[in-house]
Amino acid sequence: MKIQLFDKLDASYKDMVQIRRHLHMHPEVSFEETETAKYIQKFYDELGVAYEANVGGNGVVAHIKGSKPGKTIALRADFDALPIQEENDIPYKSTVAGVMHACGHDGHTATMLQLAKALHEMREQLVGEYVIIHQHAEEFAPGGAKPMVEAGCLNGVDAVFGTHLWSLTPFGTVEHRPGPMMASSDRFEITIHGRGGHGAMPQDTVDALTVGAQLVTYLQQIVSRRVDPIESAVVTIGSFNAGDTFNVIPGEAKISGTVRTFIPEIRDLVQAEIERIVKGTCLAADCSYSYDYLRGYPPVVNHEKEAAFLTTIAKEIPGVLNVQQCPPLMVGEDFSYYLEEVPGVFFFTGAMPENTVYPHHHPKFDFREESMLIASKTLGAAVLDYQNL
Repeated sequence: MKIQLFDKLDASYKDMVQIRRHLHMHPEVSFEETETAKYIQKFYDELGVAYEANVGGNGVVAHIKGSKPGKTIALRADFDALPIQEENDIPYKSTVAGVMHACGHDGHTATMLQLAKALHEMREQLVGEYVIIHQHAEEFAPGGAKPMVEAGCLNGVDAVFGTHLWSLTPFGTVEHRPGPMMASSDRFEITIHGRGGHGAMPQDTVDALTVGAQLVTYLQQIVSRRVDPIESAVVTIGSFNAGDTFNVIPGEAKISGTVRTFIPEIRDLVQAEIERIVKGTCLAADCSYSYDYLRGYPPVVNHEKEAAFLTTIAKEIPGVLNVQQCPPLMVGEDFSYYLEEVPGVFFFTGAMPENTVYPHHHPKFDFREESMLIASKTLGAAVLDYQNL
């Protein structure tokens, strides 16, 4: 049956590319993907596949039932773009100013639509049910996965699989790891409330800028001095804004940043340590503060059994040259919410371009389109063979 599926996917490759390029030319940012959702719905309407729209927001969930009873397995693809001005000179360049698919979600959607079509055409031979999750808003917390799960997209599901086309991994490579694979992604905002004044009369002020500068230094010591060196954590200050003229001491400073961890206890520790340092520094400087900590996505933690299963499956996929274990990454992914509910695995499909390679979220990002074929075959083989576990 897998050979038949692979043949169908090979035959659909041109359509897969066409869909990807259409979506690339018409990107929509997180939580605003209404036209993309309509495009996905139209695809299923034309196939005659049942689906639910507006799941948890702009999400779309299609259902393909085999002729025989079996497990219910979910597949997920995200479809939002980023607020980035594309700098590529390509025929399918984004037509929307300031928005582009700079992470490959257009490819994820094209991959999943053609895989769903192939499974639908084989439904009389299939065992079980296949839930195709088209998720909105992966790029911006609180994301689309959580509300889709809360809306019931995983009800009755036995396992879930997902992949990310990864431009930094060589084409023909499939990589993942059991256990923690991607980090939680939190963000924080600190506002220092001092007392501004004349730059020549510092004795009459409480310099929020100076306090903020001290905080930037002190916060970097959390990882090196408070986190067990065997564990991993990142505290990054991404912005620091204070003052707007040369001879005025600012009365307010704003600092924002991100925290990345793998372990809940380390996550709790870092959050508490940030506030402890802010509180102590402001007390010493005789000023007040505001502190907001927004918990983003939990870490992506692959299940051991499903990760081992995926390794075996991937080695048999045409075009796969290497299956390897990747190191844990500090980037975030809201696929984590699915893995908190049911067993499953998330993996990278190597999509490194043949020419210049740019990282994800770069204005010149692109990926090798043939990787979509490998991704679709790997996901397809996984859902078929998982019925036998």
